[in-house]
Amino acid sequence: MVQGKRSRPDPKYFAGSGKADEIGLEAEGLNAGVVIFNHQLSASQQRNLEQKLKRRVLDRTDLILEIFAQRARTTEGKLQVELAQLEHLSTRLVRGWTHLERQRGGMGSTGGPGETQLELDRRYIGQRVRTLRTKLEKLRDRRGVQRRARSRRDVLAVSIVGYTNAGKSTLFNALTHARAYAADQLFATLDTTTRRVWLESDGVHPGVGVTLSDTVGFLRELPHGLVAAFRATLEETTQADLLLHVVDSASPLREQQIEEVNRVLAEIGAQDTPQIEVWNKIDVSGLEPAVERDEYGRISCLRVSARTGAGLQALRGAIAEIAREHDAPDRTRTEKTEFSP
Repeated sequence: MVQGKRSRPDPKYFAGSGKADEIGLEAEGLNAGVVIFNHQLSASQQRNLEQKLKRRVLDRTDLILEIFAQRARTTEGKLQVELAQLEHLSTRLVRGWTHLERQRGGMGSTGGPGETQLELDRRYIGQRVRTLRTKLEKLRDRRGVQRRARSRRDVLAVSIVGYTNAGKSTLFNALTHARAYAADQLFATLDTTTRRVWLESDGVHPGVGVTLSDTVGFLRELPHGLVAAFRATLEETTQADLLLHVVDSASPLREQQIEEVNRVLAEIGAQDTPQIEVWNKIDVSGLEPAVERDEYGRISCLRVSARTGAGLQALRGAIAEIAREHDAPDRTRTEKTEFSP
């Protein structure tokens, strides 16, 4: 790994010609096929680096999209990834490849007389983006119908959010006994999975049902285009009654990760949705299971281990407590209607 500091990015190579030479020597020594920059590169910087290093160059957004493409499993997830890839590509067509400068002659289905390859590429991308958006809109409408059906049953909608690899899917599986894909890797989940969960009575209060949704993980400096492409999936978060904000308690960067998740929640319009911080992986961090409440007596934070099950009973109780509070106004209205003189 090569690191460096500059007061401002070099307009040609981002890292400067000397540092680019150093990167080239490092890549040569490792026989690396790809060079990755943990920064956003312009189209010209990326092209110049590939010409200088004689290797494929990926910037931060390219890498995220590559991972997304490998992780997508459902039709909706694949459509969202392709849309994000095309929208990212459309911003890099100006000088992305030399063949875009060539003129195309002749007539026919491939283009009009003198139409450049650049114009053809732009037209194809525009057509494909419109097709993808139409398909995703239909899936969004279908999800909306399902969501409205759940809301008519007055069921508390709970959405699990958090930084990528915080253990959201493992927690989801532990609470729902489902088999959603979970792995120790970035963006293991790209598709929203929703399950109905019955929370048993605690001996004092009756049992209660909720819906629980697992969602895509967030990431520092997550490109805005990716958030926009995954709008349909993230709507489960914006429409939720309660957010379980899962935090990797063993991560030394957990405070920054919490701030980044809250920033993305604000970007999608979910900043005012009630949330509980769930500090996960206490089996790794050495913390004890606990329930914390704010000055008003509301549950604000729980410490659990989704892998070992420590603290999960308290988490179920916390969700049930909030679900009963959510149902209380409806029960009060029903009682007034049934018993009013």
